[in-house]
Amino acid sequence: MNELTLTALRLGFLALMWVLVFSVVGAMRRDLAIGSRNKTGAPTARQVRRNPELAEPPARQQARQLVVVEGPLSGTSIPLEGVPVLLGRAQEATLVLEDDYASGRHARLFPQGSRWFIEDLGSTNGTYLADQQLTRAQPVELGVPIRIGKTVIELRP
Repeated sequence: MNELTLTALRLGFLALMWVLVFSVVGAMRRDLAIGSRNKTGAPTARQVRRNPELAEPPARQQARQLVVVEGPLSGTSIPLEGVPVLLGRAQEATLVLEDDYASGRHARLFPQGSRWFIEDLGSTNGTYLADQQLTRAQPVELGVPIRIGKTVIELRP
């Protein structure tokens, strides 16, 4: 190989390296430009006025107590302390139901993350969440009635 061919190869390789550098810089600029268009974080007051749907939803209230609203134990309240609550006629239940339609170990109310769930434990007469019979564990919202026989309970803040 002569000196002219070797110099041409070196210049070609150098040009190829600069093309690679410019393509990387261009890709980074595109990513940064897209990121600035899709801003994350809280919207400004002006953006909220123009688009009310950008406003953050109100914080979800946490359930603090279980209240019996109907049935023989009406008015009874149990503080929720982040541990499962057993509901039924058995004496080891957290809330002992004086209800002929309740099973010994009827249902279980348990926390998962920041939400509470209710599950039927194979009771004879079933557990109802807002007039729907439970077939699996379901999340319980504040104020939604849970019916076990003649007893109706709700989660309250």
